Amino acid sequence: MKDFKVKDEGLAAQGRMQIEWASKHMPVLNRIKKRFTEEKPLKGVTIGACLHVTKETAVLIETLMAGGADVALCGSNPLSTQDDVAAALVEEGVSVYAWRGETTEEYYWCIERTIDHKPTITLDDGADLVSTLHSKRTEFLSNVKGGTEETTTGVLRLRAMEKTGALKYAIIAVNDAYTKYLFDNRYGTGQSTIDGILRATNILLAGKNFVVCGYGWCGRGVAMRAKGMGANVIITEVNPLRALEAVMDGYRVMSMNEAAEIGDIFVTTTGNINVIRKEHMQKMKDGALLANSGHFNVEINLKDLEELAVSKRTIRPNLEEIILKDGRKLYLLAEGRLVNLAAAEGHPSEVMDMSFSNQALSVEYIVKNEKMPPRVYPVPREIDESVAKMKLEAMGIRIDNLTEEQKRYLTAWEMGTI
Repeated sequence: MKDFKVKDEGLAAQGRMQIEWASKHMPVLNRIKKRFTEEKPLKGVTIGACLHVTKETAVLIETLMAGGADVALCGSNPLSTQDDVAAALVEEGVSVYAWRGETTEEYYWCIERTIDHKPTITLDDGADLVSTLHSKRTEFLSNVKGGTEETTTGVLRLRAMEKTGALKYAIIAVNDAYTKYLFDNRYGTGQSTIDGILRATNILLAGKNFVVCGYGWCGRGVAMRAKGMGANVIITEVNPLRALEAVMDGYRVMSMNEAAEIGDIFVTTTGNINVIRKEHMQKMKDGALLANSGHFNVEINLKDLEELAVSKRTIRPNLEEIILKDGRKLYLLAEGRLVNLAAAEGHPSEVMDMSFSNQALSVEYIVKNEKMPPRVYPVPREIDESVAKMKLEAMGIRIDNLTEEQKRYLTAWEMGTI
């Protein structure tokens, strides 16, 4: 019998319908699943996965199992698990350790139970599984042939481990694939963040001062969608190149101290710590909304907010009212965790189709190339391009091919101005 812990096994039928709905919108991953079913490239592989337990993740897990893998799964955020999906995966034979509303202690307990399965490949979203393996569960490191990382925050942590020599096995940075960050980070985060904010608050965005902290690909997506709904978008940045790009894209750019005084809605998308702090909160308008779309709940300084508060209450699901000493009220969404997953359902299936196709093909690549030295690798270009090609084909879109003459021209130096 499979070992597992989920909230309610009775939700499995509902979860199965959710997975079926996601699968209908993930044609590339289904194409890979069909091939995996025939070829079994992952036979004998044990995968330990720490991912958001959503309906889209379930389609990935099913693909890996179709390839012959045995999978143990835990959630990569205490509030992102869809309990019906977790139950459905248990019914399919997955060892799932995840439920919505985990405490910090329970969250890491689930990670350790996943490690107990002695994974030969890890899939991570934020690098908590990898860091736990490298710190508390080092006895299992020798089993691991390689792994993948899904998100920006995790890649940053893994590169820090590589730099200090702490990383003990190869990791493919799926986040850095073009068919991941150009679509998942931008279009996925943009749409799902707005979705989470609206589900939690049901406010009108048009006419609001909407502050986006960070203008990476996630920040660009959020800014683009907020602007499209009529918000007055303001960007804060520490990177001069990104700040300049935001200016040229038509946004107002200013320091966080300036933005704090005029913002109605604040969304952090930096991957860094304490982006919104006490000195900013003290300047904010009565009624300002605080939301986070960075991976960890550290971008809004929750300790500072707690120190400023005299009372708080939950107004509606994922919306907490914080009353400050001077009577102003600030509103915290989704406990400062990922608003798009905690207050909504995460990215649409269509963009996760590409991200998770990269995951599946990267796992296959690791199995075929198990002697990779321990460092952070990019997704092989042939995988990235094949995912894009399959996505276009699924959409019924045809593109041109280079002629032989054009290929020769691009590889020669002799021909110049005629």
